[in-house]
Amino acid sequence: MSQKTFRIRVASIKDAEELLLIYAPYVTETAITFEYEVPSIEEFRKRIQRTLENYPYIVAECDGELLGYAYTGVFKDRAAYDWSVETSIYIKGEMKGLGIGRKLYEAIERISKAQNILNLNACISYPEICDQYLTRNSVEFHEYLGFQMVGEFHKCGYKFCTWYNMVWMEKLLGSHTSAPLPVIPFSQMSADVLRDIGIEL
Repeated sequence: MSQKTFRIRVASIKDAEELLLIYAPYVTETAITFEYEVPSIEEFRKRIQRTLENYPYIVAECDGELLGYAYTGVFKDRAAYDWSVETSIYIKGEMKGLGIGRKLYEAIERISKAQNILNLNACISYPEICDQYLTRNSVEFHEYLGFQMVGEFHKCGYKFCTWYNMVWMEKLLGSHTSAPLPVIPFSQMSADVLRDIGIEL
C-alpha cells in the first residue's frame, strides 16, 4: 500500500468497534499502553465522544478500512495548561511502517496549530531492556518527528510481571508570547478550516 492510498478524516463514535479492534492488541499483547483490560465498546465510544468535544480524534482510512488513529487530550486539568495537549497514536499491526503514523501526526500538528495549541506532549512507556512487550520504537518515532526528550520516570508502570519506565517527550508548535491566542475547541472548528488543512469529515 502506498502512502497516497489512504485519507485522513475525523473519527466518529460509529468507528468505535473497528478502532477498538486496533487498540485491543496493544492492551493484551504489549506494554505500550499501561491498561490491563480492554475497555468495553460502550466505554470506548464515550472516550471518542468526550475527546471530540475539545480535541481532534482522527483516523486513517483506505477503502473503508481503518488503518490507524490518533488524538490529543488534556495534558493537565488546570487552566494554565490549556495550550498544551497530550498526544496518542495507534496503528493497525500489519500496517506499521507504511507512513500512516507520520501522516496522522502531521495532521494532528496542523489541527493543533489551528486550535492555537503550542505544546504537543507524548507520554511513552519505555523499557530499561527491550523485550517482547515493549521496545524503544515509539521514542525513535517521536524523535524522527521532531519531539525531544524532557524527562524519565523510573519503574512507574508494572505490566506482564515487569517494571517499565515512562518518558515525556515534547514538540513546540509556536511562539510562547505574553498574550497567547485563546484555544479553539475542536468541536467549534469549521468544516472549511478542517478541509483547508487536509482533514476530511
